[in-house]
Amino acid sequence: MPGRPFLQIPGPTLVPEMVMRAISQPLIDHRGPKFAALLREVLKGLRDVFQTKEGQIVLYPGSGTGAWEASIVNTLSPGDRVLGCVNGHFSALFCQTARAFGIEVDVIEAPYGVGIAADQVEERLHGDKGHKIKAVIVVHNETSTGVTSNVAAIRHGMDRIGHPALFVVDTVSSLGSIDFRFDEWKVDVALTGPQKGLMLPPGMAILAISEKALLASRAARCPRSFWDWTPVLERNSRGEFPYTPATALIFGLKESLSMLAEEGLAQVFWRHARLAEACRRAVRGMGLKLLPKNEQEYSNTVTAVCMSDGFDSDAFVAHAQKTLDLSLGIGLGKVKGKVFRIGHLGSLNELELLGSLAAVEMALKSFGIAVPMGAGLAAAESYLMEAPTHVAGA
Repeated sequence: MPGRPFLQIPGPTLVPEMVMRAISQPLIDHRGPKFAALLREVLKGLRDVFQTKEGQIVLYPGSGTGAWEASIVNTLSPGDRVLGCVNGHFSALFCQTARAFGIEVDVIEAPYGVGIAADQVEERLHGDKGHKIKAVIVVHNETSTGVTSNVAAIRHGMDRIGHPALFVVDTVSSLGSIDFRFDEWKVDVALTGPQKGLMLPPGMAILAISEKALLASRAARCPRSFWDWTPVLERNSRGEFPYTPATALIFGLKESLSMLAEEGLAQVFWRHARLAEACRRAVRGMGLKLLPKNEQEYSNTVTAVCMSDGFDSDAFVAHAQKTLDLSLGIGLGKVKGKVFRIGHLGSLNELELLGSLAAVEMALKSFGIAVPMGAGLAAAESYLMEAPTHVAGA
C-alpha cells in the first residue's frame, strides 16, 4: 500500500527524516579527532536526557537485552541475591537474565496491569536485616502492559530503611518520553535502547551508571568480556572505544539528542502525556477497556487494550497489518491473545496519532467487532482540541 507506514508498535518507532539523513552521511575514522568530538557531544546529550550530572554513560553496539546483561555482569557475582520486581513480560525476562548468571532472584510479583508497589519493596527490604539483597531490579515502564511504576517512590522507600542495595532500572520504553531522573531518584544503573524515545533504529545498548555502581563493579565476579564497562569508560576518556562502535547510529543519536534539546524535555514529556491521554479516550470511545487498573500508572508511551470477548488479539493484529498496513503490538506473556498494544512514542504528532486511531477503528470493524465508527476518533479529537499543546510555563 503506498503512503506512510503506520508503525504503531511500542518500538522500534519511525525514525525522523533528519535523523535518517544524519545516519546516512559518510563514515569517519572512529579513532580520529572528529569522532572524539562527536562522542563527547553525544555523551553530554545523553547525560541531559537521563537527567544526571555525575552519572557515567556507556554505549555498546547491541540491544536493550544486551543492556540487561551489562547491568547484571558489571555489578553482581554468582550467588548474589537480588529483589526482582515483576509486573509483566519484560520485567520477568530481566530477572531471567540475572538467573542465567547464577544470581538468586527473590521476586515481588504484581498482576499484569498493575505497577510495582513501593511499600511492598520497602517491606521486603526491611526484612533483609543482613543486607543479603545486593540490588533491586525494576522496569520503569512495562511495555507489555502499558504500566509505569513509581520509581521515585521505590527509591524513597529504600532510603527510609537505609538499605544499601543497588537500584537498577530498565528505562527502555520511558527514556526520552516519560520523566526519568537518574540523579534525583538515586538510580545506580539505568539502561535503555535507542529505538524508542531516542528515535533511532535499533542497534545500541545504553547505560547510565553511578559512582556506587562503579565501585560495585570492582568486586563483581560475573563473567564478562564484551559487556565489561571498565575498558569502555577508559577508552571513552580518550574519545574512542575498545571495539568498533556503531558510528552511523552515533551520528543519528547526535541529531535526535539535538531534537530533544530543542523541544525541551518538559515539553517532550507533555507531548507524550497529551497524545497518550487522547489515545486512551479513543479506546474508551470505541467501547474497549484498558489493561492498566490505576490511572496514576497509565503509560504515556504505549496503551494496552483488552480485546473483546470471543476474539483473539493476535489474529486482530495480523488482520490490521494485512488490511491497512497498520502495525500494532501483540499481547505478550500472560496476556497473549487477550491484549493488543498501541504505541505512541518518539517522533509523533496529533495527526499521526489520529490517523492511527482511525485505522484501529476500521480494523476492529472489519474484524467483526461492533465499534461505533468515529466515536473513538471524536473522543481523541475533542480532547486534543481542549488540552493545552504546551506544558505550563514553557
